[in-house]
Amino acid sequence: MGKEDFSDEVCSSRKEKCTSGQPGEVVANLKASIRELSAKVNEQNQRKCDVKEELQQLRERFSAEGVDVSVQELIPLLRSLKELEKQESEVRSYCNAKRSALEDVVHDLEERIKMGCDGEISEEDLDGLLVESLDNLTSAKKELASKLREIVSLKRQIDDVPCQSELLQYERRFSELNVCIQEKLQQTRKLYATYNTLLEIKDLMLKETSLLNSIGSQFQGVIGTPAGRVKLIDSMEGVMTGIQQKIGKVQLGLQEEQRLRDTSKEKYIAAAAEQRKCYTVLRAFQEECTKNARLRSQTSTAKACNSKEGIE
Repeated sequence: MGKEDFSDEVCSSRKEKCTSGQPGEVVANLKASIRELSAKVNEQNQRKCDVKEELQQLRERFSAEGVDVSVQELIPLLRSLKELEKQESEVRSYCNAKRSALEDVVHDLEERIKMGCDGEISEEDLDGLLVESLDNLTSAKKELASKLREIVSLKRQIDDVPCQSELLQYERRFSELNVCIQEKLQQTRKLYATYNTLLEIKDLMLKETSLLNSIGSQFQGVIGTPAGRVKLIDSMEGVMTGIQQKIGKVQLGLQEEQRLRDTSKEKYIAAAAEQRKCYTVLRAFQEECTKNARLRSQTSTAKACNSKEGIE
């Protein structure tokens, strides 16, 4: 008898338990099932004892008869013995498990009978289970919402990080913006320089106009006396000295600008020479690369021809 027979018996016992209306009958049915299982175990033990007796008889026949004849009869018996032992172990484990389960059910039913319960779950238990399930559902929803918020936050952080194409685009735009700023800066410097130059010209013209006006207004009164003429000459010499100083400052500024221009020109000439040198070296390198590629192709062709000739 295998595990399937016991499962059928247990299923039938469960059906009887479900169809029975009173807990006392259920307990009686369960106890009867336990007794049946014990009887099945005893039956298996009896079969095991019978097989052992047959094995002992075969051993006695071994001593009386030849070994060759007895071995052929012993092999199927040994196989059946192993099969029975395997079935016995399975039945024992299965019966023990079912017996413990049935005993637990019996104990539970006895407790319910003692408490005056009809074997059904009370409304309070159902309410408790429902509240517990709702709490678990709420906590699971909260945990899911927190996980979703974390996922959204991580996605936003990932979106905030620019990719390689965006970085290249930003770099190109910044380069263009830098070029525009440099052009605007140069234009602004030129405009400021022009404005300062015109402002200086205006100041000089105003000074010249005021000087001519003062000379024209005082010339007739001063030229008639020797002291006036001396004073006029001294004032004109002072004006000439100021003009010479102004011219000297302008020349110094001009020399400084010329020096800066010469320095920039020298740098430009050196950079242009270096650029021409780089172009020359690059052209020579490209020519050498072309020659190298041509020589390699010729060498590979020659090797192929030599290999073909060697094969022929």
